[in-house]
Amino acid sequence: MTSGPPANLPVQLTGFVGRQAELAAVRALLDGERLVTLTGTGGVGKTRLAAQVAAIEVARRPGGVWWVELAAVSDQAQVAELVAAALSVLVEPGQGPVRSLTAQLRDRHTLICLDNCEHVIDGAAELVGALLRSCPGVTVLTTSREPLAVPGEAVWRVPPLVADEALRLFVERGRQVRQRFALDQAGAAAAQVMCSRLDGIPLAIELAAAWLRTLTPQQIENGLDDRFGLLVRSPRGVAARQQTLAASISWSHDLLDEPDRTVFRRLAVFPSWFDLDAARTICSGGVVAAADVLGSIGRLVDKSLVVADTRGGASRYLLLETIRAYAAGRLQDAGETGPTRDRHLDHFLAFAAGGPEQAADLDTWRTRIEGEYDNLRAALEWGLAAADPDRGRRLAAELAWLWHLHRHGHEGITFIRRAIDRAPADRTRLQARLLTGLALVADTTSPLDLEYDVAQQALELATAHGDENLRRQCLSLSAVGRFYTDFGAAWELADEAIRSAEIAGDQLFRHASLALQGMIRQLQDRHDEARALLRTALGGLRHRHRGIASTTLAFLSSSALACGRLAESRRLAEQSLELAEPLGDYLRVGMARSALVAAHTVSGDVDSALEAMRPLLPLMENAETAVFVPGMALALAQLEAARGDLDGALRWFEREVRQAHHAAPTYLAAQAYAGYGEALRRAGRYDDARRELDRAAAVARELGMPRVLADTLQQRAHLTGDPDLHHEALAMRVAHGLRTFWVDSLDAIAASLAPPNAVRTLAASTTARAAMGCPRRATERREYDELVAQLRQTLGDEFATAWAAGTELSLDDAVAYVRRSRGARGRPAAGWDSLTPTELSVVQLASAGLNNPQIGARLFMSRSTVKTHLAHVYAKLGVANRAELAALATALSADSANRAPR
Repeated sequence: MTSGPPANLPVQLTGFVGRQAELAAVRALLDGERLVTLTGTGGVGKTRLAAQVAAIEVARRPGGVWWVELAAVSDQAQVAELVAAALSVLVEPGQGPVRSLTAQLRDRHTLICLDNCEHVIDGAAELVGALLRSCPGVTVLTTSREPLAVPGEAVWRVPPLVADEALRLFVERGRQVRQRFALDQAGAAAAQVMCSRLDGIPLAIELAAAWLRTLTPQQIENGLDDRFGLLVRSPRGVAARQQTLAASISWSHDLLDEPDRTVFRRLAVFPSWFDLDAARTICSGGVVAAADVLGSIGRLVDKSLVVADTRGGASRYLLLETIRAYAAGRLQDAGETGPTRDRHLDHFLAFAAGGPEQAADLDTWRTRIEGEYDNLRAALEWGLAAADPDRGRRLAAELAWLWHLHRHGHEGITFIRRAIDRAPADRTRLQARLLTGLALVADTTSPLDLEYDVAQQALELATAHGDENLRRQCLSLSAVGRFYTDFGAAWELADEAIRSAEIAGDQLFRHASLALQGMIRQLQDRHDEARALLRTALGGLRHRHRGIASTTLAFLSSSALACGRLAESRRLAEQSLELAEPLGDYLRVGMARSALVAAHTVSGDVDSALEAMRPLLPLMENAETAVFVPGMALALAQLEAARGDLDGALRWFEREVRQAHHAAPTYLAAQAYAGYGEALRRAGRYDDARRELDRAAAVARELGMPRVLADTLQQRAHLTGDPDLHHEALAMRVAHGLRTFWVDSLDAIAASLAPPNAVRTLAASTTARAAMGCPRRATERREYDELVAQLRQTLGDEFATAWAAGTELSLDDAVAYVRRSRGARGRPAAGWDSLTPTELSVVQLASAGLNNPQIGARLFMSRSTVKTHLAHVYAKLGVANRAELAALATALSADSANRAPR
């Protein structure tokens, strides 16, 4: 059984009556036009007609039919955000929702329905215009009391119901309140007059029919007479049908008893759906007891003034926008707007209080809070605009976790900044919470921009107030902020956060900080330690914080990839993506897809790698500025290199280098510089390649990243022709268990070996690659084929024998064989020219004043190895100690400078 195109259409709680001619007319318009706007007065049936058209159109739209309700939106900019959320489109932070939508929808054949555009007409027009210009397969159906005024718009005014359909609607809605309702002759006459007097407006007819439980059609028609008599005093310029609807709502309203009228007008503060608990809290008081609110809402539902949705066990309620506007006017007339909105703010502040710490897990908490986001946003706007913004500021602090976890990050940063700016000199615990919240939201929105500095400000205040829970969060966030530029500082901050978490029993921040330490060890190529930390963290995060769990899996995938376990790497990356996708978080999804692309690329499956990144390619290709997703452009650059597209690889490497540039060198920069240097070398831009490789080596030494340093050594060896550098790269890869890249070293070293040894080495490398599932890239295959052809010609029949011997070697045996076969270097026995590249590096660091442990840390070797290298240096240069070595190095440097051309 196959499912049809995707759709999210609203569930209709009542049947659709008539309108067959209108359905045909609108569908005909959609066949020829890409933007159709249904206009008309409130209550005329625009929404219901659009929903019915959309339901029919589903079968014809492979990309789906998507319904977006805009009634609760208060900001023009939120229109595109809401549409992106409805379509599950990832919003790339740099481009924003409009450009993200156009990038991802340009190849989709879909219908987007925007309901109630009139109060956000500019935001709707901007988005629709962009979609029409950039997405030829997208059609838009909107409802609005006025046209969008977008080029190409077809405006269709929804007419009132014709007489027989109006009467049918009255009867069918009447049967919902009186099951056996039927019209006798007198009743039919009265109903026909009434429907005519109501101008065939569906909402007005439904409001009238709702009274059939207690009134006859004749009584309803007579009651409307008095109300319509008031229209002669209505303001000039108000459309007749709008007056008719206002009169029908007013008539229904005036038939309510006083408690029900009070509840009705107070419900106007809810911008969207609400539950009974909220209604009881906000609508009680005065003539209304909390216990009576349910009865009032039930009667309002019966009168069609409130919509009820009883699916899912817990009832939710809604005022249609037209009726809500009427209720808001009555609330204003009663002088109750301020007090009622205050109670609305108080209720949702209490609803959000406690944050995720009070929930079983963050997913449960997020789902609960997300369901009330329209109400929370309305409460927040009211609270932050108040003369005393304290409650608004407290609500902003409570919502930080929601903004951290879901797609509202940029809106969250705006709200929290507003909250901070309402009391910029505040030094209270609340200010500390807001600053912590700002750092928390930045963690998934713009971490390099402000996370560490803000977290440090929050840490200072939290420490001053002795708030250990808040302090622990600040330590953890500060560690994340330091992570990109200073592994040592990040480790110490995370360590302090872990100690605090263990004392308090805070498992979330304990495991989050353990995960960060595991990521540090992975980047330092201490993979056994990294795996232990990451797996411990994953066990505590998988059901507590899926975002960090996803990133943890991505780093585990990278570790497996480096250590020769390629199938495991792919599996872990797929698990990372499975956790990240439902979150709608561009950063987490991007990192997961990058890990999957890397795993497929190294495995030689470039088609799967490209497919894995395809959903994000439109966003990346259209971005004017680089987007912060660690390693995403780097993964694409390596993919293009594997495909043999050097120009494409260079473009993505250049993008990654720009992205990685920061005030302080980041680990991303080290990775980007090394890959870029290789691409530049292959492009014949040797000077540029040396520059990038030097930058990579400097950052890699500073942060302690052996894999990157080994990569730079290998590329320098290709540039200089010095095989010793290849051997040093291999030694570093062996020391840190980077088995996937041992075969690269074997291939590179083979070119410098005697022909039989070269054949054995290449055969062993090829066998190991097949066992790991790590084929040569396109450029490497060409070099390999050329070398094999030369060796075959040189050795003749001996080639097959040497090859067979090589295939019998395990990878470990092959590496040992190559290291034994290193042979003479062709260097003099003494003097500066006798020093190996590693010995020269030791001299440079020793002359700079570093001690043996410090040199070992920089060059990824033990202090005893440093001591051995220094002994060799002393012997070759004829010096006895560090002081003599430093003096000799200084003299040589000065002599070289004097002899340099000027």
